[in-house]
Amino acid sequence: MIETIGKDSIGQRNLSTVAQAGMRLNARANGEALRVLSEADWRFWRENGYVVIPNAVDAAQLDRLEGLMWEFEELDPHDSGTWYPPHKMALRASELSFNAGMIELYHHQYLWDARQSQRVYDAFVDVWGTQQLWVSIDRMNFNLPPAPGFAFKSFMHWDYDPDTDPQNVQGVLAVNDQRDPDVGGFVCIPQLFRYYDAWRARQGAGWDWYRPAVADLPHVPVLLNKGDLLIFNSKLCHGIRQNRSAGKVRLAQYIAMMPAQPDNAALREWRTRAWDQRLAPEGYSLHGDPRRWEQTRYARAELNELGEKLLGSRPW
Repeated sequence: MIETIGKDSIGQRNLSTVAQAGMRLNARANGEALRVLSEADWRFWRENGYVVIPNAVDAAQLDRLEGLMWEFEELDPHDSGTWYPPHKMALRASELSFNAGMIELYHHQYLWDARQSQRVYDAFVDVWGTQQLWVSIDRMNFNLPPAPGFAFKSFMHWDYDPDTDPQNVQGVLAVNDQRDPDVGGFVCIPQLFRYYDAWRARQGAGWDWYRPAVADLPHVPVLLNKGDLLIFNSKLCHGIRQNRSAGKVRLAQYIAMMPAQPDNAALREWRTRAWDQRLAPEGYSLHGDPRRWEQTRYARAELNELGEKLLGSRPW
């Protein structure tokens, strides 16, 4: 049951999304130059725990990606009568990732085109302070308007225990416009990012960082234009807002980068094999596509030199 999920429910994670222990986010101790972020962006990032990079990916690329998402979900964007097939509604009622709109698509060329975009890469170089990065192999979000009787069960959370001072980032690419507050999307609590220690001191010993009691704190919806890349610190409490619109869909791709781990031969081999064979990551709330469309319908993605380095198949 979704309602019973908590921090103890999280087991193995998607290996491509976990930063190596001991790595630190960029502090710019010597005022190093930035590639994409402005100085105002940097100050906002440090104070609020997130930053938006406009026009991170070309609109034509996103048009192709949007078409792929509708195709992969076997839905007609022009006929809302196709949007709620019974088997999908059953999954959305019982499984958290499907309830929140996740779709099990990881390796298509169009996803890799976004990952190996220079502006996306440069933004993550800014927040990490190193050029030697690997990209996450992650999925997408397809957040539909609510069907009759549908109960949206997403909640505010951290993906890592904030008491451990996690040094990691996460990212969301807006595949379509998400300026309408009713369409759903990313929401966070910057106040808690700024004053975590004082708030934490008031929590009991048995508190659950995956189900924190934060309803009384100001929630900030982050409205995005098509092509915007949102990067957020893993110490930022966040969630997905319910789509309450009459007929709009929120489409997003999850993209993050973290310092490369070239000495981790097992991880490097898994990443390369996952790309080569179009394999879904394994772990908590990851399911893969039972139809195996990525293996049977879609070719292996072609990578440019940057893409090969971000995968790990070519050394930095």
